[in-house]
Amino acid sequence: MAFDADAYLAWEETQTEKHEYIAGEVFAMAGARREHVVVSLNLAAALKQRLRGGPCQAYIADMKLRIEQLDAFYYPDVMVSCSATDHSAEQFLSQPTLIIEVLSESTVAFDRGDKFAAYRKLESLKEYVIVDIGPRRVECYRRTPENDWLMHEYLADDVCEFQSLGVSVPMAEIFENMVIEDKS
Repeated sequence: MAFDADAYLAWEETQTEKHEYIAGEVFAMAGARREHVVVSLNLAAALKQRLRGGPCQAYIADMKLRIEQLDAFYYPDVMVSCSATDHSAEQFLSQPTLIIEVLSESTVAFDRGDKFAAYRKLESLKEYVIVDIGPRRVECYRRTPENDWLMHEYLADDVCEFQSLGVSVPMAEIFENMVIEDKS
């Protein structure tokens, strides 16, 4: 089914499931597993708490992101925007500072590849964060002044630094309430 952006937005409002939109095509999104939801919520809650009273606001997976240059709409797991325009938007954000994707088996290649390439088109984006639940790893990609992207990895007992926001979140808080599998 092919749409233009306005038709997609009107259609999407009537749907019971979420669909991403890329250049006229829509793609149904699969439901998330428990650990995906827990980690996404932990991050959104941590960011909301730390950003309270400031110009930046955290948004969760039901808020769309528009990348106008690519005629695309995505549903990132967590976004933070410091834009007054975004804070008054009804259907989608377009100027996030930080985007977080929690990996799942079905989306890992897309989140690391084409989706990250799309997100890099956003001039406002300063950090892209990938959370890999299995190994309890967080990869934070930061835009440099030269428009390059540098990756910093956080593991185990580290404290994640979201430099674009001046915020730190311990790994233990990100992975709180996660069941630890017994490998013995």
